[in-house]
Amino acid sequence: EATLDLAERRRIRSAIRELQRQELEQDEERLASKRFRPERSSHRQDDKENWPQSRRLEEEQQAALAALSEQLEAITSVEELTKLLRAAGEYEERKLIRAAIRKLRAEEIEAATLAGNVQSSR
Repeated sequence: EATLDLAERRRIRSAIRELQRQELEQDEERLASKRFRPERSSHRQDDKENWPQSRRLEEEQQAALAALSEQLEAITSVEELTKLLRAAGEYEERKLIRAAIRKLRAEEIEAATLAGNVQSSR
């Protein structure tokens, strides 16, 4: 900034460009080493302290969903299932209930079709 000598300014600018080029090369090397780093393992690496707790919660959720699935098998009314659907808060619960409703409606349609076939054959 303070020099008036043009040759000195050129040397300073070329030195700055060289430093920037070296910095870019180092950044590229760091990126390449991260990009091609082999995977350590297939299990979670994120938060090892909370991993057992989250695994336990996941297992509890799976058990609750299995119990809900058994409960849904016993229900034979679309209205009851709709009430459960409206009361459910979790996505997975609603997903199971919707599947049960679809299954029940398909069974009702199949029963009506068979009844219609029996009626028409008489």
